[in-house]
Amino acid sequence: MRYFTQDGSRLIWRNNGETLIISPWGPDSMRVQSVLMGEIRDDRWALLDQQPTEAVLDIRDESASITVGKLTARITMDDWHHYATLSFYNQKAELLLRETAPANALSLRSRKFEPHLGGDFTLTVTFEGRDGESIRGMGQYQEETLDWKGSTLELAHRNSQASVPFYISSLGYGFLWHNPAIGEVSFGVNRTTWRAYSTKQMDYYITAGDTPAEISRHYAEATGFPPEMPEYGLGFWQCKLRYWNQEQLLNVAREYKRRNLPIDVIVCDFFHWPKMGDYRFDPEFFPDPAAMVRELQDMGIQLMVSVWPQVALTSENYEEMRQQGLLVRAEYGEQVGMRFVEDSMFYDATNPRARKYVWEKCKKNYWDAGVRIFWLDEAEPEYGTYDFKNYRYFLGSSQQVGNIYPRCYAQGFFEGMRESGMDRPVNLLRCAWAGSQRYGALIWSGDIMSRWEDFRRQVCAGLSMGYAGIPWWTTDIGGFHGGRPESPEFRELLVRWFQWGCYCPVMRLHGDRRPVEKVFRRDGTEVLSSGSGNEIWSCGEEAELILEKYLRRREELRDYIRDLMHTAHLQGTPLLRAMAYEFPEDEACAGLKDQYMFGSRYLVAPVLYAGLRRRDVMLPAGCSWRNVDTGETYAGGRKVTLPAPLDRIPVLERI
Repeated sequence: MRYFTQDGSRLIWRNNGETLIISPWGPDSMRVQSVLMGEIRDDRWALLDQQPTEAVLDIRDESASITVGKLTARITMDDWHHYATLSFYNQKAELLLRETAPANALSLRSRKFEPHLGGDFTLTVTFEGRDGESIRGMGQYQEETLDWKGSTLELAHRNSQASVPFYISSLGYGFLWHNPAIGEVSFGVNRTTWRAYSTKQMDYYITAGDTPAEISRHYAEATGFPPEMPEYGLGFWQCKLRYWNQEQLLNVAREYKRRNLPIDVIVCDFFHWPKMGDYRFDPEFFPDPAAMVRELQDMGIQLMVSVWPQVALTSENYEEMRQQGLLVRAEYGEQVGMRFVEDSMFYDATNPRARKYVWEKCKKNYWDAGVRIFWLDEAEPEYGTYDFKNYRYFLGSSQQVGNIYPRCYAQGFFEGMRESGMDRPVNLLRCAWAGSQRYGALIWSGDIMSRWEDFRRQVCAGLSMGYAGIPWWTTDIGGFHGGRPESPEFRELLVRWFQWGCYCPVMRLHGDRRPVEKVFRRDGTEVLSSGSGNEIWSCGEEAELILEKYLRRREELRDYIRDLMHTAHLQGTPLLRAMAYEFPEDEACAGLKDQYMFGSRYLVAPVLYAGLRRRDVMLPAGCSWRNVDTGETYAGGRKVTLPAPLDRIPVLERI
């Protein structure tokens, strides 16, 4: 029997209704697809077009292999079950990854298609566990973890959780689960198990490389490089929940300029609109948006405006969008996706017509007034119950395709802004999936608490996003929920968070500070409240002086950050680099999660606990290190204890 065939550069295996195809997909990279009872679909959820790549195939009766540069895939047939098992090797013939075997009498399947009667499949794909392997990446999860070995992760988006299913293994390969279905992955000791709760086929991408940076470049070649960061992305962004009228926002910008403080962006947050889904300023509170933008631009400040994908049932656009099929649809019950301030449903970002409709509204009411940056909030999207089975998109059920929503959301604005004449749009989003980076997505870590434990988790989240191919990343400095400017405890947290924010890809101050300020219309109707002050002078003189110091340091780093951003644009290399990413051969760096490299030059050791005034720092071997504040130098290859008074965090320059 003929199990194996060759189709151009593709290797194909067929048996008992299953078709398995391995295709070259760029340097040292392959795409692996399988379908039961059907033909392979070329769904481009994240992958770009196949790059011309030479492949060497070797086909025999009971086995076959395909080699693409440094990566070889071998398919072997089990004598008992006549089942194909895949193994992947590097150029040294070292095993990288292998599917679990049928295990004789156990009759296991490494690719299990479990049918939904009358529908598609629940898919489970399993690989052997490997001793000593570290798994890093996978997007943003609110855990104080960098190595996911031994962990189980939900493959779904939530507020502050972004599932980006690409990881880099310490064994020298990268793996993308190229499937936007809701599911989970378990990186167990004995096996790795991927599961999609509802899907049509199996689809993943694997690449080999000698360093994490090489793997990052291959992945970016396959899924897209981020655009160049505009100049305003290098400086400081001022934000709070929320500047609720035009004069208040302008007065804050004027005060920054009066104090001669550097600022690149100021943000107009949510509910500046009459109703969610109107996609325009409320004229009572923002009577002349174009004049506001002009004054800001004269000060050298860009205005970023919040956009939500929710469309309230009372919005002026709701009935037209419902009639035109531009909204997400609930399978059962009320057509309501979220209840916040009032009932609403999300627009369907997977629908090209819906993307065009929303962009045209935003172009007319924001872009034409001079706005050039958008804050695309609620990008998961944030359903009131996260009942993924109950929603349907243009591209399919949320259960099958829901994780692609934030990528499509970014795509709509990126393409609209490009068509409107902007060369390199970059917009802020609260979520991402594989490929989001090519649509100018700058991700922030969501509505996290103003607590030290949340601060520590954000350091890990930013490093994991870098591993997962998302280099533009930021966080709400000080945390989002809570934080009282008069509290000494919060002031210390804010100072430490702000110092770390200076060494993040984008430095952005945001939060919902307590107590709230109630807001009313002229007729006495109460609208959404505003938080307390969240400017650098809001927490007292001692804090202000420290925050100003790091604002000015950010300006001093502008040329360096511009170079880092350019490298990310060309190579896909993250700005936030785990120590193991930058020094993969140094075993002392493998488990470090509370210090990192900002590019290749600066080692940053944020202070992550209240009251701490000194901390241990591991200095990688092979180079010397200079303290940027004291000028003191240290030999590498050892641990040192460095002073960390409140007005500084340990930062060392590689020399």
